[in-house]
Amino acid sequence: MMSFRSPGVLARGLVTAALTLSAFAMPRTAQAQWTTTYEQFYLQASHNWTFRNQYASADRLFNAFDYGHAILYETLWTKPNAAASRLEVKEFDYLTKTVLVKPPRLPLEEGAIEPKYAQLAPEARVMFDWAHLLHRQLYDVLADERLSDAQRDREAQRLIVYYRSRPDLAFSSKPKTMALMQEQSYSLAFRKKYPKFNGLIWGYHWLQVGLYEPLVVGKTVAAKQAGVRATVARFWQMVDGAPTTLPYQMPMTATVAPAFATRFPEAAIIFDNLHSMHDVVSDILSNDAVPRDRKRTEILRAARLYRDDTSYVMPVAAWLAMSGHMGIENMGGPSVGFLPVLPTPTVTYGAVMSHDWETGAMKGFTYGSAASGVVAGGEHAGHDMAAMAAMAMPATPSTTPAANDSADVAALVHRFHDALEQGDSVAAIGLLADDAEILESGSVETVADYRAHHLPADIALAKAITSTRAPLRVLVQGDLATSTSTSITKGTFRDRAIDSAGAELIVARRTPQGWRISAIHWSSRRRN
Repeated sequence: MMSFRSPGVLARGLVTAALTLSAFAMPRTAQAQWTTTYEQFYLQASHNWTFRNQYASADRLFNAFDYGHAILYETLWTKPNAAASRLEVKEFDYLTKTVLVKPPRLPLEEGAIEPKYAQLAPEARVMFDWAHLLHRQLYDVLADERLSDAQRDREAQRLIVYYRSRPDLAFSSKPKTMALMQEQSYSLAFRKKYPKFNGLIWGYHWLQVGLYEPLVVGKTVAAKQAGVRATVARFWQMVDGAPTTLPYQMPMTATVAPAFATRFPEAAIIFDNLHSMHDVVSDILSNDAVPRDRKRTEILRAARLYRDDTSYVMPVAAWLAMSGHMGIENMGGPSVGFLPVLPTPTVTYGAVMSHDWETGAMKGFTYGSAASGVVAGGEHAGHDMAAMAAMAMPATPSTTPAANDSADVAALVHRFHDALEQGDSVAAIGLLADDAEILESGSVETVADYRAHHLPADIALAKAITSTRAPLRVLVQGDLATSTSTSITKGTFRDRAIDSAGAELIVARRTPQGWRISAIHWSSRRRN
């Protein structure tokens, strides 16, 4: 099958003299570098550009993302001494308030936006372009309603074969360990110096993989359209609340889009490797410890490692386990079936997770160096009660957490509070495990005790006074989870004025019937 070659700028000769550098004041050691990279376009198919035609608003956001990546690399390379505010304020505001709001209608020629960076590492730039084409073609396959599921599977495989036909450009379809992204001499520089812009890039990556999920799980055209709109709206929630609402960890495809990753695991792995290398290039460009005359060499080294199938490789099962352990709540939340509010991260921003690369078992989080098994502290690390409860959890989960476990636990807690407020004691008790314990007012009650004693009073209070609750902090480890939150309760109950601050710890356990509450601890104090 012949492939389309793009006209004009996109169609280049087989051998490109990419670095005529003397006219551009590039480092002397780079002047001898040449590339034999050439670009290809879409694989010819009837489904080409279907997504663009049917989901135009979402498709146009990708064009804005292309601009964002390009201006980032160009700025890091050409303005190495600029203040952090150049990206964190000026470019961030321009992207979020102008480019994303009114994105380009068609894909951009990134070389026109990042000309100096394109001269520095054209091989890496074309690697990114080639993977982005795979992204766009897979959206087309999933959006084309003329195709049956079997035909979609065949077309997706044909696209992956086409993608892999360029070993000089194709990211490996073997999952790479986070050591390649987070444990090199230059690692973490970008997220430390530019945390807000890094969060925006992770938000891009969340949407790029997240949009697959409504196209896979939607059963009708209407459901898919509604799902895509909802996923885009969730992305805007992240952007509008920046920086605290942007992802705290790099979104992993198997966690953000589990149905897509299960159906197309090879593509999911390719995209995780693509997004990981985006971080690596940003780190190399922003780390002063890498001399300017070594940056091209380091970028090409990383590109080679991300293309090969042997170095820094972890088993697929370990990749899945690692993706789950990083926590959907730390990646921006699920892309479908999400709660009305964004989840509260359970780690500090940019915390580094350490894993056993053979099993994917989590060792711990730290920030700024290889993880040592200590959960990072900070305002987003979770309540002390959650940390204490986590210490009692098994070090190695008995099962790999599903991608939506955190959302399920949060939904369980919200349903329990809703049942109290609605006076539905049957529903509230139904959410408790048979052996659950409720700790309040200095006593420990069984489910039967709670039903007979404190439950009626809790329902009466919940119906009479509305509490203002802070967002939940959910931590999942295997078959156990903790949810912590605080609240402010003000009003009058039984002729008594109430103005109190409360704290809640709920321990949930996975059961054959789903998540159930196994312990509750409430405490409160009078506010001054």
